Formats: sequence, C-alpha cells, structure tokens
Amino acid sequence: MNISNRLKIMLFFQYFIWGSWLVTFGSYMSHTLHFSGTEIGLVFSSKGLAALIMPCIIGIIADKFLQPKYLFMLCHTICAIALFYAASITQPNPLFWVMLANALAFMPTIALSNSISYHCLDNNNIDSLKAFPKIRVFGTVGFIIAMWVISLLKLEQSHAQLYVASIASIILVIYSSTLPKITIQKKIKQSWHSRLGLDAFVLFKNPTMAVFFLFSVLVGAILQITNTFGTTFLRDFNKIPQFEDSLITQYPAILSSVSQMAEVAFILTIPFFLKKLGIKKVIMISLIAWTLRFGLFAFGDPTPFGFVLLMLSMIVYGCAFDFFNISGSIFIEKEVNASIRASAQGLFMTMVNGVGAYLGSIISGLVVDMCTHNNVKDWHAIWLIFASYALILAIVFYFSFHDVHTNNKQVK
Repeated sequence: MNISNRLKIMLFFQYFIWGSWLVTFGSYMSHTLHFSGTEIGLVFSSKGLAALIMPCIIGIIADKFLQPKYLFMLCHTICAIALFYAASITQPNPLFWVMLANALAFMPTIALSNSISYHCLDNNNIDSLKAFPKIRVFGTVGFIIAMWVISLLKLEQSHAQLYVASIASIILVIYSSTLPKITIQKKIKQSWHSRLGLDAFVLFKNPTMAVFFLFSVLVGAILQITNTFGTTFLRDFNKIPQFEDSLITQYPAILSSVSQMAEVAFILTIPFFLKKLGIKKVIMISLIAWTLRFGLFAFGDPTPFGFVLLMLSMIVYGCAFDFFNISGSIFIEKEVNASIRASAQGLFMTMVNGVGAYLGSIISGLVVDMCTHNNVKDWHAIWLIFASYALILAIVFYFSFHDVHTNNKQVK
C-alpha cells in the first residue's frame, strides 16, 4: 500500500474517534445522566482548556524526547484509557477531570497527525500541497461515518459511544506502529516566549489584527455552542408525543452529519470567494451564516416544513465554519511576516479552540439553564439568543474591522 493510502487510514481513524462522541456526548449527558446545561458546558470546556496549554508542552516533547509517531501513539493510548474510564462515570465533576485528561492527550494529536503526514509525503517526494488536502478529507469522512455508526446503533444516549471511541483509539495506536519512522532534524532552540506563541502578540499593535483576534475568540465561542447542544436539541423533540418516533429524534447524529458534508463542499469555494470579495466580506458571510444556523434551529422541527429548516441549518453550518476558520488561517498566512507566521497561526488556533471554546462551553451552559423551566428547555428562546449574539457580532465586525491589505506585512 502506498504512503498516501496509509495516511488516509490514519486520518480516517483520527477523526472517527472524535466523531464517535463529540456531537452526541451532550445528548448522553443531558438525557441519560440528567446533567444541567452548566454541568454539560463544564465537561465540554475541557477541550478549550486543553487547547490552551498543550501545544507548548507537546512541542517540547516532540523536539527533545520522542519523535511524532511515538508521541502520537502515546497520546492515543492515554485517550483510549480515559475514554474507557469515562464511560463508567455518572457524576459531572469526575467526568470533567477524566474528559480533560482525554482532551489533553487528544488535542495535540490533530497537529501531530498533520505533521506525520507532511513528513511522510516529503520523504516520498510527494508534493504535500497537492496531496494533503485529498488525504485530509478522509478525516472528515471518518468523522461522518462515526456519527452514522453511533446513530444507527442507537448509542447516542449511551455510554457505549465512549467504548467505540476507545476501541478506535486502540486500533489507531496499533496501526500507527506500522507507519514509517520519521527522522526529525533538530530545530533551532526556541525560548518559552516563542513556544507559547507570544511572538505573535506584537500583532495586537495593529488595530486590524487586534480586532481579528478578538473576533476569533467570539466566533470560537459560537462553534462550541453548536457542538455542545446541537444533538441534545434534536433529541428533545421526542418529548413531544407527535414527534417521538420521527427520524430526527431517532437518528439526530445522521442529520447532524450533513453539517460535515457541507464543510467539504464549502471549503472548495473559499479561494474563489476570498479572491472576489476579500477577507472582511467572507467573514461577514460566516457570521450571517451563524445567525441563520441558530435562527433556523429556533423554528425547525420534525414537521415537513420544519425539517427543511433544520436541513438548511445543517447546510449553512458548513459555510459558517469554513468561511471563518479556514479563511482566517489563510488571511494570517498572507498578512503576517514569515518570521512570526507560525506563532500567529498558533495564536489564532488558541483564540478559537482554546479561549473561545472554553467561554462558549461555560456561557452556553448558563444560557440553557436560564431558559430551562421545570426540566423543560425552551429551545426556541435558546437558539434566538444565540442567533442574536451572532447577528450582533456581524454588525460590530462590519463597523470595526478594516481590511487594508498592504505589501508591508506585519513584522516582529
């Protein structure tokens, strides 16, 4: 088997693990464990905390102690143990700590899987810029298939979804041991200041970049909202007698998987829209799409017309996610000087997946609890609050972000 196909298998399982529980775990905690919105948000905040502290630590280990392949295997071994143990926990505080352990091990594997892929392609004289996107898409396929497996096996409200993820982690560890060894050249010694991505903080002196990074946090919070409570909302329709046997309440993860399918389609349109419209208008489209995502949720239901609204919400999610996360990364790549580009990209991901994800988890849980009365969640009000938040962000962004591209890139 050639190296490209071997990497496709690796990335398939990398994201299959995540897809096995990320979208459905909130539903399990809500309907089976009967956690409050705040408690669910607390458990999901572990992802944001891990994204804040792990890149530096794993970077040092990869540079000085273990090559990426073995570090990748070690991290997924820890994930397998943590996920297996988490399946037996029924209280929010212990579950938070175990899922934090899982997140601390899993979040670095996203970057490690990319690093392994690039090194293997380069070592086989394959153009990574052309080959990697075709390989990476198998990660999205793995995520989608995992959601379908969990839904079709009716494990969305069962702790067994964590066992599936744990088994997939073990399979990935065993499979990764067969990948080629990677000889990493010793990198230039970096200070803690550089490893933490603090070099990029010089960009805050520029008003345009300062506004961009601030909105990275605020949009990162939006993304975590939909991950935390999306399928919980869909599953709650089974409390209404006329909808309890609908396909939406029986297989919410399958409907949610349309969002990931839409991601694949929209990501291909980004170069065109960036060239034609520029970064400000593309991000505006993303924020409007987020408003529609939540607004359509507010009025969607399992009726024929309501189902159309839910389906449209899944489709616009692809636009909302890609047009900020991917376009934002490209914006940084073009605007930032090469000497601090890596730090700037790290700062961007920390703002979105670290600070933003943490705040989104905690605040969304509080909002859900605020709109819960007699153990009944007012999802219409909840989604309208989130839609209003996204709309306000769009308005403020329009008047505060001024994209003035110059040939003089930001320098340290």
